[in-house]
Amino acid sequence: MYGVVTLLADGGGGLDWSVVSAVNGLATSLPHAVDTALAFLGEYGVPLGSVLLLLAAWARARREKSAPVAVAGVLWAGLAAGLALLLNVPVRAMVERPRPFVAHPGQLDLLMSHQANGSFASDHATFTMALAVGLMLVNRRLGLVGIALAFFEGFLRVFMGVHYPTDVLGGYALGTATVLLLAPVAMAVLTPFTHALTRTALAPAVSAPRSRGTRGRTPGAPLQPETPEEPSQDLAA
Repeated sequence: MYGVVTLLADGGGGLDWSVVSAVNGLATSLPHAVDTALAFLGEYGVPLGSVLLLLAAWARARREKSAPVAVAGVLWAGLAAGLALLLNVPVRAMVERPRPFVAHPGQLDLLMSHQANGSFASDHATFTMALAVGLMLVNRRLGLVGIALAFFEGFLRVFMGVHYPTDVLGGYALGTATVLLLAPVAMAVLTPFTHALTRTALAPAVSAPRSRGTRGRTPGAPLQPETPEEPSQDLAA
């Protein structure tokens, strides 16, 4: 473990630096406006997209049959992302790895001004991957979109010259481990909590009100006149 920390603190080795140099070098062949747009996405846009994805998952979870459980899963995805960022604080302090533009001054095209704090692990990679993995536990399709965003974010952080690839991988690992290892305990606490909310004024935040005339209707299907329902055989049994 000590050897790994020492290696990271020293800059991660030639391969790590070679990848940063090559990926960041792509910026010199792109128009300045494109570089600026990609840097904005890497710093703000993709994390915001991940948050919007979380909100979309919450909106869908409210309409599930087991809405309290689904909403608890979405809630854990957001909480886990925040917790993973907090856990990264002592990791940064322990490793104290200089960022690529600090360790190799003047050799990178820094696309956005950035403070010279610890590089390992990447907060952006940690946050986006934690949200993505959390969403995978609730909604596979949205989770896959989230993972694609996390991978894109990792590429952008290297492209911008502010992180090494191993910083990004470390963030992915931290975000994933936080979500999966603590999920059983978190869901054991959050599921009763969301169930309890359904009995309060905050119930609409957990379960979307269902229209009486559209109950059981296939989305997009025309409304049919209501007919008296026959007694259910299952209930009669």
